[in-house]
Amino acid sequence: MASIPAATARRPEYIPGRIGDTSYVRMFDTTLRDGEQARGAAMTIDQKVAVARNLALLGVDVIDGGFPSASKNDLEALKIISKEIGNPSADGSAIGRHVPVISALSRAKKTDIDTAWEAVRAARRPRTTVFLSTSEIHMQHKLRKSRDEVVALASEMVAYARSIGFDDVCFAAEDATRSDKDFLCRVFTAAMKAGATVVSLADTVGCSLPSEIHNLVSYIRDHTPGVENIILSVHCHNDLGLAAANTLAGIEGGAREVDVTINGIGERAGNASFEEVVMAIKCRKELLGGVYTGINTKYIYQTSKMVENYTGLHLQPHKAIVGANAFCHESGLHQDGVLKYRGTYEFISREDIGMTDTNENGICLGKLSGRRGLRAQLLKLGYDVSGTELDEAFMKFKDLTAKKKHITDDDLERLVCSKTSQSQPMWSLGCLQVTHGTIGFSTAAIKLISSEGKEKIACSVGKGPIDAVYQAIDSIVKAPTKLECSNSALDGTHAISSTQVITSEGHNHISAYSSSEKANGLASIDISNGHTVSFINGNGEDSDFVVSSAQAYLKALNRTLTLKHGQS
Repeated sequence: MASIPAATARRPEYIPGRIGDTSYVRMFDTTLRDGEQARGAAMTIDQKVAVARNLALLGVDVIDGGFPSASKNDLEALKIISKEIGNPSADGSAIGRHVPVISALSRAKKTDIDTAWEAVRAARRPRTTVFLSTSEIHMQHKLRKSRDEVVALASEMVAYARSIGFDDVCFAAEDATRSDKDFLCRVFTAAMKAGATVVSLADTVGCSLPSEIHNLVSYIRDHTPGVENIILSVHCHNDLGLAAANTLAGIEGGAREVDVTINGIGERAGNASFEEVVMAIKCRKELLGGVYTGINTKYIYQTSKMVENYTGLHLQPHKAIVGANAFCHESGLHQDGVLKYRGTYEFISREDIGMTDTNENGICLGKLSGRRGLRAQLLKLGYDVSGTELDEAFMKFKDLTAKKKHITDDDLERLVCSKTSQSQPMWSLGCLQVTHGTIGFSTAAIKLISSEGKEKIACSVGKGPIDAVYQAIDSIVKAPTKLECSNSALDGTHAISSTQVITSEGHNHISAYSSSEKANGLASIDISNGHTVSFINGNGEDSDFVVSSAQAYLKALNRTLTLKHGQS
């Protein structure tokens, strides 16, 4: 399948209040502010800075770093982000090839705006978002202010922000979608006259439908004199599951800045999902008037995983774009199509979002899977079965799926191997001890037991506990393999850690594979010089992620050695 072109280099120069290309949509990422408001999502300062670095690599136009008046953690994080990420690096370059705007949230209070300036003033392009409610229900019950008072306060606070140094000020109408449209026009007019460079419509309670957002944005554009000279933004919540759709509708209506969060996290049901909005624009821009962003989508997947790990907010498997099942095919009909040509059932290229697992073909085995899918997974484990042998394995597989939902690699091996060969791995884990921390090197001591019952012990030093363990195993096993990747997942604080490793065996590096070969998930590939490279998978599970990693690596090595022994 042809990959969708990466983000172009035609990102317009950032100018407060103006975009040089009317087809360009600025991405305002609020993962570190609104996203962190999700229950249990609080991050440390170091974690927030790390996420901000990845947002810069993604090419986010504006990073909403937090609400400094409400949190000392946000204030300190914003100062670091502003200085280190909001400026070119020491050699004159910039993270992600551009320097993002760094924004801080403020209530319509001078003390908030002062604190916001303290937080982001070190950035090359500092911004603040001053928010104020504009709906009748909020003005009456929350603010206890009249319409005239709200208009006056909006004007005063935007002017104050400009007076203390902010050249870039967003005025956000909280609960805008439940506000009177003509009153919104009036408030925005006052804010623009006071110096606002952006005005934002917030669907704060997530109650709107896409048609309503489109109509509201269009109405503001048509009935607010001067709005064409600044940026119109939308901020959508996901209470009806429509935040991404509403954001796209806002773009169709004329908004050229949109608020999003990684994985769609945020208050209550969350915000518009960064990855969904970005990929919708990238894949269907012809239906959105040719709009585009400056996002480098190849960093989406790793940033999604970073945010998931740091916040502890685990994604549902069917989450669009980045969920565990997003590129997983269980139906035999789908598996057959994907193995022949991925484009038959994959509209989005997984490589475009940074999913680059070397042996990933998207096949997930279940009761609806077919022979072709089973054979592909067995190939990944190093077993090339066909004909009668495959028929027998498939019958056993179907019987197994009637009893078990999740089919493991060990289950598959039992379909094609005798109990004798299964019970005699060449090497098994005896015991393991690691030492690691912020002081000194990570060390590992490991005892392995051979199939003859002999014990061997090795110690090693590594860059981390896993690296140290793998080096210790290598010093004993001495298998002619190369570790290609290792992935570990932990579901919950007291759950089992599951680790998958992929190794290769052969004379050439994995980059020698063609994209079509990797897409079809071939387990072994003949390279032009006559050598063969093989992928071997290994999986391990344990309450300790280091132990699960050791088990997974040992399984991959045992499979490699078993195959070589059978071929000799």
